[in-house]
Amino acid sequence: MTSLPLKQREKMLHEVSQELHTNEFTGAEILLKALEAEGVKVIFGYPGGAVLPIYDALYKNKNITHILTRHEQGAVHAADGYARSTGKPGVCIATSGPGATNLVTGIANAYMDSIPLVAITGQVALAALGRDSFQEADITGITTPITKYSYLVKDVKDLARVVHEAFHIATTGRPGPVLIDIPKDITTKKASFNYPPELDLQGYRINNVINATQIGKAAQAMLEAKQPLIFVGGGAVASGAAEEVTSLAQMLSFPVTYSLMGKGAFTDNDELCLGMVGMHGTVSANYAMWEADLVIGIGVRFDDRVTGDLSTFAKNATVIHIDIDPAELGKNVYAHIPIAGDVKQVLRELLKVLKAKSVKPDLKPWLEKIAGWKKEFPLRYEKSDRLIKPQFVIQQIYEVTKGEAFICTEVGQHQMWTAQYYALSEPRRFISSGGLGTMGFGLPAAMGVQIAHPDKIVFNIAGDGSIQMNSQEFATIAQNKLPINVAILNNHNLGMVRQWQELFFEERYSHTNMSGQPDFVKLAEAYGLKGLRITRPEDVRPALEEAVASPSCYILDFHVDDTENVFPMVPAGASINNILGR
Repeated sequence: MTSLPLKQREKMLHEVSQELHTNEFTGAEILLKALEAEGVKVIFGYPGGAVLPIYDALYKNKNITHILTRHEQGAVHAADGYARSTGKPGVCIATSGPGATNLVTGIANAYMDSIPLVAITGQVALAALGRDSFQEADITGITTPITKYSYLVKDVKDLARVVHEAFHIATTGRPGPVLIDIPKDITTKKASFNYPPELDLQGYRINNVINATQIGKAAQAMLEAKQPLIFVGGGAVASGAAEEVTSLAQMLSFPVTYSLMGKGAFTDNDELCLGMVGMHGTVSANYAMWEADLVIGIGVRFDDRVTGDLSTFAKNATVIHIDIDPAELGKNVYAHIPIAGDVKQVLRELLKVLKAKSVKPDLKPWLEKIAGWKKEFPLRYEKSDRLIKPQFVIQQIYEVTKGEAFICTEVGQHQMWTAQYYALSEPRRFISSGGLGTMGFGLPAAMGVQIAHPDKIVFNIAGDGSIQMNSQEFATIAQNKLPINVAILNNHNLGMVRQWQELFFEERYSHTNMSGQPDFVKLAEAYGLKGLRITRPEDVRPALEEAVASPSCYILDFHVDDTENVFPMVPAGASINNILGR
């Protein structure tokens, strides 16, 4: 199709704009037009009375795909997975009352991990607000602590502006979820579509100024360090700074470790990579953090699962902390050189300064010490010809997919084994609940990832406990013919809780045995999906190959050794050099 001449195109756009401004639309239509203006192609949701006008408008809309989940929590997690894998904001919709409150866990999950999300909820009519009306809940009040902002729209004329603001807030600065609560009568009232071209939000400012003095101090500290360590978090992934992180590490030959959320920001296969740090991090990463004289925290929160005992964490190190959120700087670990700003931009400025220097630090003794730790304390487990080891399953998934799959996880032992044994070379390929640790996240998140990347291999690696949290979403997978591969590491227990009971509660296994499990193969067949039960190590690889080669969703029920624990492990609150299972 030949593009129109510029003047003719501008004239056409002007006429369309005038038509939109002069014609009146219902609030539901305005909402959809605003979503289209934000580039939204897909939303995940579940209809109900308060959002029926919106769903009626969706029926006539040809530009937005709606994915009907089987639970509102499935919708918000799917939107979250979509956002994590694309960097674009995910969108979900639910009705008022229980529909809205069913989003709360997913909103909190996105908030903890700084994921851009816009949640749209229906609400009772304005006149019914505050009267304990049928299916009324104060969702803006409920979600205020777990969103960047929560809106209650009281005038249809404000709706387009609110949508524009919501996407701006969700995606700028430190990303996060925003909620828009829309009373039912607002969706039926009419107004012109007035979409503001620019925004000036009072009290909401993004700091784009990078402190050059702090950049200079950081560069000098790096050049003087004898035992430096780069520590990468989810902020590096969010800002798209993987290239800059790699450039910094390779320029100075600095070793790199990462948090769970930072996995993929630096390739696992680089010799400078030490793997994950913290409670279930590698011995070499934890020892390096313990002995480092300089820690460069890039988009990290220094959360408790990384630091352990704060009084001993990196006690010999100067700490450079780079984060877009000034509130994080020094919150948990004192930052000697705090730098507020977008990670990508800060690293670019830092690289400019370092490139202008003619000296490079001599790190040979430090790198040799780290190489010794990696050789002496590799990730390892006791192999078996009789029992399927869960780590072996992860390794086989890596080999079958050549490390190129999108890997989603639930939460528990399988999540930690995946972080340890599935090597990544790109960001946004590891989709997992970090801060909130939400069981049931992985399956719906995998739906969002698969819809965003229809031609890619997507795995959800699950435990037999977590997979049952949102297993109703197998119906969504079946309806939309999503070829997601679900690998259940079935140990017939709530594995991580059982591990803690074994190690710290004298083997008092209180209510962690999952007897009465469903037959996952029959469950798959009930939804019209493929299912395989695998009980022998030699059958692991063929089952994975069959699943990956198929255009259908496969549920792979791996019956793994139910006594296997996740090691290494730093007990909660202990110093990170206090490592069990080395």
